[in-house]
Amino acid sequence: MAGLQADKDILAGLAEATRDEMELEKKKIESTTSHEHELDGIHDGLEFPTEEERLTLRRVSDRIPWAAYLIAICELSERFSYYGSTVVFTNFIQQPLPPGSKTGASVEQAGALGLGQRASTGIGTFNTFWVYVVPLFGAYIADTRWGRYKTVCVSVAIALLGHVLLIISGVPGVINHSHGSLAVFIIAIIIMGIGTGGFKSNVSPLVAEQYKRTKLFIGYTKKGERVIVDPSLTTSRIYMYFYLFINIGALIGQISMAYSEKYVGFWLAYTLPTVVFMICPFALYFGRNLYVKSPPQGSVLSKSLLIWRQAMKGRWSWNPVRTWRSMSADDFWESVKPSRYMGENRPSWMTFDDEWVDEVKRGFKACSVFMWFPIYWLTYNQLNNNLTSQAATMVTNGVPNDVLSNLDPFALIIFIPICDQIIYPGLRRLGINFSPLKRITLGFFTGSAAMIWSAVVQHYIYKRNPCGYYVSTCTDPVTQEPLTSDLNVWIQTGSYVLIAFSEIFASITGLEYAFTKAPKNMRSLVMSVFLFMTAISSAIGEAFVSLSSDPLLVWNYAVMGVLAFIAGCIFWFQYRELDAQEDALNMMNEGHVDEKH
Repeated sequence: MAGLQADKDILAGLAEATRDEMELEKKKIESTTSHEHELDGIHDGLEFPTEEERLTLRRVSDRIPWAAYLIAICELSERFSYYGSTVVFTNFIQQPLPPGSKTGASVEQAGALGLGQRASTGIGTFNTFWVYVVPLFGAYIADTRWGRYKTVCVSVAIALLGHVLLIISGVPGVINHSHGSLAVFIIAIIIMGIGTGGFKSNVSPLVAEQYKRTKLFIGYTKKGERVIVDPSLTTSRIYMYFYLFINIGALIGQISMAYSEKYVGFWLAYTLPTVVFMICPFALYFGRNLYVKSPPQGSVLSKSLLIWRQAMKGRWSWNPVRTWRSMSADDFWESVKPSRYMGENRPSWMTFDDEWVDEVKRGFKACSVFMWFPIYWLTYNQLNNNLTSQAATMVTNGVPNDVLSNLDPFALIIFIPICDQIIYPGLRRLGINFSPLKRITLGFFTGSAAMIWSAVVQHYIYKRNPCGYYVSTCTDPVTQEPLTSDLNVWIQTGSYVLIAFSEIFASITGLEYAFTKAPKNMRSLVMSVFLFMTAISSAIGEAFVSLSSDPLLVWNYAVMGVLAFIAGCIFWFQYRELDAQEDALNMMNEGHVDEKH
């Protein structure tokens, strides 16, 4: 009987141990669930999808908050002022003041300083480079000192001062003295560049931050369909319409100011953009209590670089292939997580958690994605110079050749809503995952197609012009009037439409990728890296200047097209595995950094 009682006690003990183990496992599950969906005031009360639902349910975007539209209006007015001013820079610098004019206006050819094409190209290139270098400093200030909202406000004030100086450089009495006007003009574009750079690096992440949700959740359509509301699709949609507002401002600004300089003078072409720019401070002020504002969280760039340096220890090699493989190893970032370091072995600067290392890893991967963008921007940059010159060698029927470039923003205004309302939802209904990296890859290919279109058009311009391969200098031997090919200028439409689609796929998605993949306390910095790629592209473009004239223009467009196509192929093969991790990267937990140590 004692043995029987002992057996019963053993069985009871085993049952109790099993029950305790089950309770412990249950608590672990509950702990994991609460960690994934902890109460945060943003996702409270939402239903989250199961793993099966993530794979089967259709995904949709959420509503865009009104605060995002208000910030987009700020961007519209800023882009109107920037593009409206810069569109007349070439004539202001290059062409001389027309005889008898005190404002620079002339129906035949507006002008002011008369410094020639070389000076115009040099100052224009400097301005482009300057406004895309300054964002690096604007991002650092925002992330470490002021926060994005305050940095945007201060940048607007600085840019406004630059605009006022720009007006002074073009008013009658100043414009007549070329040296004084040039001095004021140079000071103006330097100050404007500081304001524009600080604005650009922070307004893009600020607009997306107005949408707070970061986790997938269950929703229902008006027809009762059960769907997954995807925050990444919402961010993508925010940037689609943000880019739409950019191009509305650019289109109206460029066209209206081109006619202002021609019929009234440069003072008006600089004053009207300044007046429109005044919308910015009013929109920022009246929405101050509506905006979501992220406070500065200290300098984390140094910690990010320290993490990378620590991870590289023991991985350097004189063999670049071996070094690359070591950097690409699966354990590269795992080896520097704080949980791997105990006691005295842990460096004093390691004041963050494992999740923040994952975020930094994601941010570095995003920046590596951006390293390919200078090749893409080479194709886009043809809009501002070579395609405008190409239009001058065709039959324009009275349309100014520099107006044709506005086909690009016009096409974007048409096709962005079409992509948002028809193409992207249609692909999702068909079960096609048109992820960000796939869109960027297609952006390279459509940019390449635009250049091939331009190369073919240029070939036929040479073929159908009396002077053959020297079309830009072709004149009638008797009247000395310029002779063009008999091709209609609207044949260029294909190039501009393809470039517009490439912007939708590559440029807009680049903005989205910079925001969603950067650590929260480095968003402005990662965004500025994306913008800095434009400056690098301008520098690379200088190497191809020798191809930008007759008789080599076919080669110019062909080389750009081939480079973009090859870059697109390499880009996809390099990042196709990263594309498969898109959901995991977006669902990553937010890390924490202790800046007090």
